[in-house]
Amino acid sequence: MVLPGRGVIGLITLLVVVAAGCESKTPPAPPPTTASPAEAPPTKRVVGPLSDADAAALATMNDRLKDYLALHTKLEATLPKLPTTATPIEIDKNQRQFEALMRKTRATAKQGDIFTAEAQPVIRRLVATVFDGPEGAALKKSITDESPERKGAPLVVNARYPDDVPVSSVPPQILQTLPKLTEDLEYRFVHDDLILLDSHAHVIADFIPNVFPR
Repeated sequence: MVLPGRGVIGLITLLVVVAAGCESKTPPAPPPTTASPAEAPPTKRVVGPLSDADAAALATMNDRLKDYLALHTKLEATLPKLPTTATPIEIDKNQRQFEALMRKTRATAKQGDIFTAEAQPVIRRLVATVFDGPEGAALKKSITDESPERKGAPLVVNARYPDDVPVSSVPPQILQTLPKLTEDLEYRFVHDDLILLDSHAHVIADFIPNVFPR
């Protein structure tokens, strides 16, 4: 005769063993493949791996960035030092002095000097990777809501960033795909143009027009 208590205990033991076996067969979640580690070099900060050709193309842009930043640092060092208690008027005056210096020194600058011809197709493709993803439509809307289409003059390299255009934020999904910048330069969007903004001089260092995928 089988005692009811032992039957219940046996059934419970069997269920625990089966459950444990099922858990042990469940594969662990795969690691994320779109993350860009903080220590990644500039040409590797992308969604997915870069080919050797893509890395070489972006390296041409990185070389131009280094040249620009060397000039930026040299010119900024010639400006009077702002006091820690500088007023907004003093800060604006200092910025405009820097802008004038940068524009005079780069008087012959043109579109593509930093966003090189080799780098632009790679950047367009990397940006398209984000915009063609599941969040792409929402990301586009967030950008165009902050920076609607301009009706004025077209953007010009080495010109002052338009005072009538808000400085839009850039989604982190985009920032993680592009070569990393120092604090002196920023990626910004003016509608669907990707801007390289000198944040200290408030000057458009370079841009790529119509970067949204069609």
